[in-house]
Amino acid sequence: MKTTHKAVAAEHIAQLADSGGDVSRFFTGSGRMMPPIKASVQRVNVDFAASMLSELDHAAGELNISRQALIKTLVRQALDQHYVAHSAGLASRKAAEKTGSAPRTARA
Repeated sequence: MKTTHKAVAAEHIAQLADSGGDVSRFFTGSGRMMPPIKASVQRVNVDFAASMLSELDHAAGELNISRQALIKTLVRQALDQHYVAHSAGLASRKAAEKTGSAPRTARA
């Protein structure tokens, strides 16, 4: 008769390991290693003013992350914001087309 094991939460295993308990029974070695996911990466060089680098370093220090991680995060947020704004603009244009009114444009 095959014995079944109750699933154990990862948090429980982590707490057990943190307290010095034996967690080897949770790792049978029967699984297979998966290769790392290779994202295509291109390196770029960006020139920043010294004052901006200082600001980036200060913010990265506050968040306890590297300057590179901060830059990637800020660029991702800006792109997401751009896509949301672009989608909103398309939606308002489509709504204007349905109602027959002219879309509003921003003035500088």
